Amino acid sequence: MSVTVGFYGASRTVTGSCCLFTSKAGRFLVDCGLFQGPKPLKALNYGDFPFRPPDIDAVLLTHAHIDHCGLVPKLAREGFRGPVHATRGTMDLCAWLLPDAGNIQETEVAALNRRAAARGKPAVTPIYTQEDAAACLSLFRPVEYECWFQVLPGVRARYWNAGHLLGSASIEIEFAGEGAGGASLRVLCSGDIGPEAKLLQPDPEAPSGFDYVICESTYGDRDRPPTSAATRRERLAAEVRAAAAANGALLIPAFAVERTQELIVDLVGLMERGEAPTAPVFLDSPLAIRATEVFRRHAGELDPSLDVARLLNSPLLRFTETVDESKSIARLTGFHVVISASGMCDAGRIRHHLKRWLWNSAGTVLLVGFQANGTLGRILQDGAKTVRIQGEEIRVAARIRALDDYSGHADGPELGSWIAARRPVRRGLFLTHGEEAAIAGLAARVAERIVPAALVFQPLLDDIYELAGPAPVSVEGGRRRRLAPEAVVALDWHNDMSRLILDIHDRIDAAADDRARGVIVRRLLRALEAER
Repeated sequence: MSVTVGFYGASRTVTGSCCLFTSKAGRFLVDCGLFQGPKPLKALNYGDFPFRPPDIDAVLLTHAHIDHCGLVPKLAREGFRGPVHATRGTMDLCAWLLPDAGNIQETEVAALNRRAAARGKPAVTPIYTQEDAAACLSLFRPVEYECWFQVLPGVRARYWNAGHLLGSASIEIEFAGEGAGGASLRVLCSGDIGPEAKLLQPDPEAPSGFDYVICESTYGDRDRPPTSAATRRERLAAEVRAAAAANGALLIPAFAVERTQELIVDLVGLMERGEAPTAPVFLDSPLAIRATEVFRRHAGELDPSLDVARLLNSPLLRFTETVDESKSIARLTGFHVVISASGMCDAGRIRHHLKRWLWNSAGTVLLVGFQANGTLGRILQDGAKTVRIQGEEIRVAARIRALDDYSGHADGPELGSWIAARRPVRRGLFLTHGEEAAIAGLAARVAERIVPAALVFQPLLDDIYELAGPAPVSVEGGRRRRLAPEAVVALDWHNDMSRLILDIHDRIDAAADDRARGVIVRRLLRALEAER
């Protein structure tokens, strides 16, 4: 059997990262991530894997973000017993992230089942439990950067710092005897590539000269303005000063790992130096609190120019672990800062803070990360005037701001430079982990100038490619699509329904009198009757 790769996640989307490599030696995954965003994608988390978990011999994790590691507990629960290879930083973060994800799923499913019971609908079960997540941690095995290790007989791998997150890696893989003339077939999986001059992390590294490169493209169509550490802090300080002038809460939805710690380091530093108004900074996320402890332990591996351990232990920080502590923040008035998960506003405590402040013109919401299609964060970023949170309709009067300087992903020019430094790419460049426009933008950027256009591929979800020839060949017969390609990229009907409900309320509120409102309702009822 020659080498094949199956793209079972992060294809025309930025979540669910998962590649399956199959060779005569066995089968292994690079990443096994949770799908996020629109409900059709989330539904994939509950369905069967497109492979048998007991048949997987190993997992190689690029990093600890949930969209890259979040289905490992389910994989183990369903029969996987091999090693999960990861850096020590990734292992330490996963020890908190995965059980937390299991707890969130149990909590959310319990609430969903209460609503389902009231409506006479069947109960659902969590994707996996906190216990499942804790159990899978025994499978993790540490790897060191830039050191070869055997994945399977005749297959070896080496990790390179990707500059994206504590412990993040690009993974170099060699298949002995599968290349031209009996040489090794060389593949590089980028993982998520960090931007230049990223706070806390070094610039990404990797060797050159590959048969295949699989590269992320989250910001492949975006050119950010030039930035520096000083510019980033100046922009953050300006947002803090504006929020303080409004005399309300500054809500920062942030990913619990890395983004939160970066923000704390800069915020505390600005306040200590008098460059931003001093205020309590509430870290309202038990997971982010645990992750901050991990960053303190690994402070020696981070930017040596920053006193990370001291900044992460500032008296300006207020850790709110319990639900009661979190609820007490809602009683505050005046200027204060709340950093809370999730970064895309799709779950977690940030939604409660949004319900408290979105309708208030004194509030400010500062988006500091990528907002995937279909998420509440993306809807706010796109300028929605009204949103629904946990079934409640809320008008948006707060200031919605975005600051891209804290992105954990390289932009289009940086990705192009990273790919160029990997040359020669002899057989194929696969562009993954991006929405359609981002992938198309990166493809246009690199085609011919960096890699021949005929060797640039944009795989769909569940595509399988044979890697033995001079260029990859699609394996049509081995593919079973779990979702139609258009369903991966489109907003789902749940978002359309939320928009419809809000529009109906707007029309009825704007009607002149009760008679006019009755006319609207009767027309809607007739339209529904016509669909039966």
